[in-house]
Amino acid sequence: MNADARLEALSVFLKSQRAKISPLSAGLPGGTRRRTPGLRREEVAQLAGVSTTWYTWLEQGRDIKVSVSVLDNISKALRLTADERNYLYSLALDTHTGPGFLPETHSKIRPSLLKIIQELQYAPTIVTDRRCQIVGWNEAARHVFLDFEQVPAAQRNLIRLLFSRKELQRLAVNWEDFVGGFLAIFRTYYGQYVDDEWYTEFLRDMNGNYEDFDRLWQRSTVNNAPDVLIEFRHAKAGKMLFELTSMHVHGSADLRCIIYTPAVEETERKLMKMMKKL
Repeated sequence: MNADARLEALSVFLKSQRAKISPLSAGLPGGTRRRTPGLRREEVAQLAGVSTTWYTWLEQGRDIKVSVSVLDNISKALRLTADERNYLYSLALDTHTGPGFLPETHSKIRPSLLKIIQELQYAPTIVTDRRCQIVGWNEAARHVFLDFEQVPAAQRNLIRLLFSRKELQRLAVNWEDFVGGFLAIFRTYYGQYVDDEWYTEFLRDMNGNYEDFDRLWQRSTVNNAPDVLIEFRHAKAGKMLFELTSMHVHGSADLRCIIYTPAVEETERKLMKMMKKL
């Protein structure tokens, strides 16, 4: 991510978080009718103990000097989660936590990890890299989602597939929540790898090709490991309930396991029937 893109991302994030907090919940008077929801810039500045001018410059994405202590105060004022704080620090401090490229060898899944996900017979599992490129999956995932083997390797980006494939758009009862969880994970990587121009190009391409993408992306949700219950309406199996668990795989490859565990026995039975195991 170049400097302009990083500062623009910082600006969008601060505005979106400010809009989520009501004055009353922050211990401030509601006052007169507001043109936009949430706190005003001067109120965030007051809560963070900084000048309104300085905070305005920060939110405008100006290249100004910031410190960890001030960012701590802003994080408290905006009630940021741990993942959101890390995202703020990465953008505001321009921290470099990884290389600006993704070597080909980093997109390969190790045999030991492949064996693990194959052992999860009735828990659809997908493995992605830090660009949300799908690098591994098990048989259950192929039956519930789609046959990733039939998708060219270069096109196996999970975010893109969620917006481009009709079968995935029809799968989740609440598609926006389904997509939102993955966008929250994607944003953690976006903030972490500030040197990688790939993210800037990818976001530009997604905005240009999928009309719903920018609206959902602008929500600026950040969550390294969302833990949710999700309902699918599968074309063959009907209603299926899964608990989503997202786990980071430690190591230089920066991979993530996305596991859908059947929430009820009926879902597992349906999955076994689809896989002809019952």
